[in-house]
Amino acid sequence: MLSVIIPTEGVEQTAVATLAALVPGAAAGVIKEVLLVDGTRNGVMERVADVAGCRFIGYEGSSQGAALAAGALQARSPWLMFLPAGAVLETGWIEETTQFIQAVAASGRDRAAVFRYARSPYAETSLHDVLWSVARKLVGPLGDQGLLIARDHYDRIGGYPPQARGSEARLLRRLGRSSRTLLRSRIVMVG
Repeated sequence: MLSVIIPTEGVEQTAVATLAALVPGAAAGVIKEVLLVDGTRNGVMERVADVAGCRFIGYEGSSQGAALAAGALQARSPWLMFLPAGAVLETGWIEETTQFIQAVAASGRDRAAVFRYARSPYAETSLHDVLWSVARKLVGPLGDQGLLIARDHYDRIGGYPPQARGSEARLLRRLGRSSRTLLRSRIVMVG
């Protein structure tokens, strides 16, 4: 049903945290495959993917958009979920994701979804965090909130531009507010 694409930037700790949060989704049969996408060539993510039973995708380029586009190109499922490394989905995401996919299929309308952002309760608040919070309210969701989208919808809107700066924000803008749903399930960034 769902391919999860995680750009890792070679950091094991954040990737493992995200993978651990996805185990219930795999057990429930919602997740068909997980792709760890990494361009650092340090071998760390290849070992993590091997141990976790994921697919490892190496890519050329240094942009986040290149990593996301490479993962989408290799994904095999009709639905794609893009998550940043270090993203932990709160309990309830499996049921809500399944309901969203079923509702989109029944409606015949192109829709995508992002998760509700939540700061880690253990993180210290800085001015930077406050500014990002204001930005989320003004401009809408940011790339660190994940994205759930049907593969054919992703392809129709052109996907992530591999060479562009801020490719996550560009894709969210192309989706527009009217075809984007903010899910109740929260995404918390760790690490």
